[in-house]
Amino acid sequence: MNNYRLTIQYDGGRYKGWRLLGNGENTIQGKVENVLSEMAGTKLEIIGGSRTDAGVHALAQVANFKISKKVTESEIKSYLNKYLPQDISINEVVLAPESFHARYNAKDKIYLYKIWNKEYSNPFMRKYSMHVEKPLNIKKMKEACQYFIGEHDFTAFSSGKSKKKSMVREIDSIKIEKNAGLIQLRLRGNGFLYNMARRIVGTLIEIGLNEVEGKNIPNMIKSRERNQAGLIADACGLYLEKIEYHLN
Repeated sequence: MNNYRLTIQYDGGRYKGWRLLGNGENTIQGKVENVLSEMAGTKLEIIGGSRTDAGVHALAQVANFKISKKVTESEIKSYLNKYLPQDISINEVVLAPESFHARYNAKDKIYLYKIWNKEYSNPFMRKYSMHVEKPLNIKKMKEACQYFIGEHDFTAFSSGKSKKKSMVREIDSIKIEKNAGLIQLRLRGNGFLYNMARRIVGTLIEIGLNEVEGKNIPNMIKSRERNQAGLIADACGLYLEKIEYHLN
């Protein structure tokens, strides 16, 4: 059995997320699977490295699929890019070890969040960032990041759709950069629950607006109550930037 690894880039604005949920859902997984199945002449299933939510983008989603017949990487890449919608692009196709699993072999995931922080909107960023009109206190936001670092039960920062057996995740780092009106946050961790990245960013935004104190974050985490955490930041500002894998 041949196992192929795909690196996929997509604008998630008009899709219901990555994961195929059945009933003809308009998902990234569904679009890619349909084209692959047409190429192979048989039904194929792909496994995604991260299940991005509705409206969330990806700069480098990773997926894998298995097929009995040998096809060249270039043939797969060309076919997919020819027949997929223009808001989904296959950046790379490589033949991977048969044991490679895009989700289970992942070590760390890096999410990027973009905020346009000016009193006026940016027409070129409106679909790809969250607009926050009032000035954000970056210093306070950076100071508050420390409370998220480490291994915690992030129930309070997930949403009702999370059905994971364990709600414990480890955040390695959260970095914030500002360039003119654009603020970028990078969150690195071993995994993220449903809406977790967006709730963390939303809480940091509220801290930057002086609506919440950063020192309250430990109590939010300990509470495990979703109504204790901050707002859910807009999906359009979130990007799956990179997935890192364990070395074989």
